[in-house]
Amino acid sequence: MTLITTIDKHADSPPESANDSAAPPAESEIFDAYSRAVIGAVETVGPAVVHLQLEGGDNAGPSGSGSGVVFTPDGYLLTNSHVVNAGGGGAGSGGKRILATFPDGRSSTASVVGDDPDTDLAVLRLHGEAPAAARLGDSRRLKVGQLVVAIGNPFGFQCTVTAGVVSALGRSLRARSGRLIDSVIQTDAALNPGNSGGPLVTSDGSVVGINTAIIAAAQGICFSISANTVEFVASRLIRDGRVRRCYIGIAGQNVPLPRRVMRFHELARESGVRVQSTAPDGAARAAGILSGDIIVAVDGRPVGDVDDMHRLMTEERVGIAVPVTLLRGVQKRALTIVPREIEPKG
Repeated sequence: MTLITTIDKHADSPPESANDSAAPPAESEIFDAYSRAVIGAVETVGPAVVHLQLEGGDNAGPSGSGSGVVFTPDGYLLTNSHVVNAGGGGAGSGGKRILATFPDGRSSTASVVGDDPDTDLAVLRLHGEAPAAARLGDSRRLKVGQLVVAIGNPFGFQCTVTAGVVSALGRSLRARSGRLIDSVIQTDAALNPGNSGGPLVTSDGSVVGINTAIIAAAQGICFSISANTVEFVASRLIRDGRVRRCYIGIAGQNVPLPRRVMRFHELARESGVRVQSTAPDGAARAAGILSGDIIVAVDGRPVGDVDDMHRLMTEERVGIAVPVTLLRGVQKRALTIVPREIEPKG
């Protein structure tokens, strides 16, 4: 009789649904996934991050400090121009000594290979062996809201890690030289003095930016130079020691193109560079380029963003008449511009 009662009790109960067996993951499991992403990025890139200490320059003793990241197996490392120029004397000053210290305690002196104040980037070469090297990623693949990790040495505290998200893309930031740095990444990963020159890293361990600046009066507004700009500038610094540029005299912003306009004009890219302003003595104004124009091609090559402009406006085109295709309203126009070289300062 007891057996019958037990069977009847189960029969009366509602069947277990499939949704009940597939319960949502616990909050601790979600947090662990987040932690694993941050830990993986730090373990991949952290060994290649260095604390830079500068001595000498215009003042005796320590003249500045910052961060850097080794990006080639043969000991080239990236940092900010303002880090290597701290304390005066210039990046190439013979009286300045740069010491790079790795997280495992190893240290090596380094020398400046090249310095580009216009993008706040510098390349150093270690005099000793590098225990690890990081990999530059493709910053064009970043999405707003994506997890990023900043690694550096704020206030001299080595191997400090902060995490956040990509807050915005395509920002413009004025360098100390007065030039606008375009395609800058905005993040809320906390940065402090000493983080300058350190890497901004994605969860897969790719370096997508070099941390450069904060807004002191704000919270959670920090900036990194995009890896695509870094890759271009670093290659020129290693080859020539400086970046020879064409001065065309525009401030630009990446903008998407309306699909119907793109199809009508048979454009290769879905975005272009909107001209925000033109310099009075620049080649752009002399060529008839106006504020509001959207540049879509230079010298017959599609231009989808400011990084494309940077790559095309090189020493090979100094003083050469270059065709420029742009949109003025919905009309496509072709102009000719003669870029001018910016003479190195000092």
